[in-house]
Amino acid sequence: MKLVSKELGKVEELKIFVLAEDHAGYDSLFWAQFGTSFLINCRTGDVEKNILFDAAIFAEPIFHNMKLLALDPKKDIDVIAISHCHFDHTGGLVGMLKEIGKQNIPVIAHPDISRTVVEMESYLWSIGLTTENTKESIEREGGKWILTKEPMKLAPGVMTSGEIERDFEKKVTLASYNLEAGRLVKDEILDDMSLYLDTEEGLVIVSSCSHAGIVNMVKQGMKLTGEERVRAVIGGYHLIDADAERVKLTVKALKDLGAERIYTGHCTGLRAETAFLDSFGERFEELYSGKIIRFSNIR
Repeated sequence: MKLVSKELGKVEELKIFVLAEDHAGYDSLFWAQFGTSFLINCRTGDVEKNILFDAAIFAEPIFHNMKLLALDPKKDIDVIAISHCHFDHTGGLVGMLKEIGKQNIPVIAHPDISRTVVEMESYLWSIGLTTENTKESIEREGGKWILTKEPMKLAPGVMTSGEIERDFEKKVTLASYNLEAGRLVKDEILDDMSLYLDTEEGLVIVSSCSHAGIVNMVKQGMKLTGEERVRAVIGGYHLIDADAERVKLTVKALKDLGAERIYTGHCTGLRAETAFLDSFGERFEELYSGKIIRFSNIR
């Protein structure tokens, strides 16, 4: 992991559109689906970029939600970043690229993104890239793979986490296995990454599933950027199957790190969301399809 804070810069204007979530809110025309997809609009000076972070399972509900948000896939997506290989974050990728209709769209991911990964807790099923979303099919539809384990700057003030150092949370949150040379090997989900958006008022962390541990992700962002203030932590925290003690420790750790606002959804779980609400009060919000989160450094 390399420290890149000196050349990272700052995000001046930031809007995060929730394009896909497990929940669509009350009295809403937006569509929900299992998984996550965010569109991150960031601007610094004259530089404005739109980053699609994950593509849930299906592209069609994302298009529907983008239309309601007055967003156009052909115009409003410059870069795609993939948090990890699981189908509920990558299933809509080829469909999104077809709709974008451009060539050489950067697709940022870990080198292990296309591995064969299975879960067997209840029954055997493949949970990685679907057969529609092969590396080759994504390239045919205009995606340009950029595969790296290292953090990468995407725009002024914006970077990927790269592989997450496992410090606070030592174990992955899912009992899955990789197929390696005919053998099943415990999957450490090393491809799980987040995005860091450094603003003048602190760091915004966007995660999707946090298999590597949401506290680890926040700590790595602070280390990479040199930013000690945590403005917001956004995403799925994968505490849905965590016991009460782990939830308690996670809530305390994020509070100790100074997280100002907490936004959770997808795989966080009711027990954890209740604990965050109790601890953070009005500084806690639930994610849902169609939600827009705005940050600005301009007064």
